[in-house]
Amino acid sequence: QLQACGGGLVQAGGSLRLSCAASGFTFSDNVMGWFRQAPGKEREFVAALTWGGGITYYRNSVKGRFTISRVNAKNTLYLQMNSLKPEDTAVYYCAADRSRRRTYTESAYYTKGTYHYWGQGTLVTVSS
Repeated sequence: QLQACGGGLVQAGGSLRLSCAASGFTFSDNVMGWFRQAPGKEREFVAALTWGGGITYYRNSVKGRFTISRVNAKNTLYLQMNSLKPEDTAVYYCAADRSRRRTYTESAYYTKGTYHYWGQGTLVTVSS
């Protein structure tokens, strides 16, 4: 299971940190990612982290503003979001693949189908 929290209402330029608590699988061995879905839009990739934690991937629009990280000892994934913009408004979902210690081609990390476990989502609203 994945349980995301930390969303809320923030003004443009502000910051939020999302957390995702994992249980029921060996968290340290899994690829983890964040996706988001704005009203009326498709769910889109935001960031991903390899199972070893050494490589991160971001969508272009959040590079330099968002940071994905994990603390394996706490079975927790984070997304630090700075310099938030109104266009970042969405429900944010954490996700995990189901393979242990698997390395993918880069494009796979951006793809929803790579991830099999999904959290319930947490709403982030950025006001202008």
